[in-house]
Amino acid sequence: MLCDDSLSAAAMSNQFKNTSSSTWDVQEGGNSTPPPSFQFELEPVVISVNPWDIVLCVTGTLMSCENAIVLALIIYTPTLKAPMFVLIGSLAFADLLAGLGLIVNFTITYIFDTGFVTLLSAGLLITAFSASVLNILAITVDRYLSLYNALTYHTERTVIFTFVTLVLIWVTSITLGALPIMGWNCLEDETTCSICAPIDKNHAAALAVTFLFVFALILQLYLQICKIAFRHAQQIAVQQKFMTTSHSSSPTTKGVSTLSIILGTFALCWIPFATYSLVADIGYPPVYTYVTALPAICHSMINPIIYAFRNPDIQKSMRIACCCGCAPSNFSLRPRTPSDV
Repeated sequence: MLCDDSLSAAAMSNQFKNTSSSTWDVQEGGNSTPPPSFQFELEPVVISVNPWDIVLCVTGTLMSCENAIVLALIIYTPTLKAPMFVLIGSLAFADLLAGLGLIVNFTITYIFDTGFVTLLSAGLLITAFSASVLNILAITVDRYLSLYNALTYHTERTVIFTFVTLVLIWVTSITLGALPIMGWNCLEDETTCSICAPIDKNHAAALAVTFLFVFALILQLYLQICKIAFRHAQQIAVQQKFMTTSHSSSPTTKGVSTLSIILGTFALCWIPFATYSLVADIGYPPVYTYVTALPAICHSMINPIIYAFRNPDIQKSMRIACCCGCAPSNFSLRPRTPSDV
């Protein structure tokens, strides 16, 4: 019985081997289909980049470089520490921050597009541009005080007032920038988005109204500056009888022209975007937003030209820095006059 079982088992084993061999031979033959091979093909991910976003990113880079130069000149030149230059430095820092914010926003939009990070980017931009506009208001107030209180302007009281003003500017700007993170956003309801998502329409309208109010204050202050400058010109003409009125009013005329350029540039750059923010929402074509926002952004590139590079002391510091690589501390500041607008 055991022998029969052994023979039977051996026969079954030989049959299995023959079957396996024949099966393998069939698979190895030319008429059979080879076993399937697994191949993984990785398709390239194509990211569509908006050309307008590229323009804003390049603009932000230029803004950062330009304002970094102004900030470096003011920091590393010992004589540029008057209240006027402190305010110009604060303006340059705000515009530098705005340029960096545009670069960060471009990176977040196409790489780290998450809700909270988007809110941080929007808050950074709001803080920077709010500080820029408020610093322009502070510079206007400083110029008004330098004419209205010319005899008492260069005092410690003015220095304290300047630093208190800076604290108020940056606290207000940071508060406005924190509003999207604190709930003033449209992440949960996209129908409430403004033209600058993720900022909601209420927040955008509040910022636009605030800007228009600040512009009205700047306009009023510059009108007062013009009145004071004309009054000073008339007083000089009376005291110096040998000097004709036309000659005495020429510096004032130049100052009024400068004021017109400052106000005209500010209005042309910012008012279209502020007005559009009040009437438009996310349903409007995005190209309108870019067209109105780009001039407002470019105003931060114009600020160094208007408020810094036109200043004789900063020009002198820049020439020395370019020629010698350093700015000496022994050249004196040129006294400010009522025509320094």
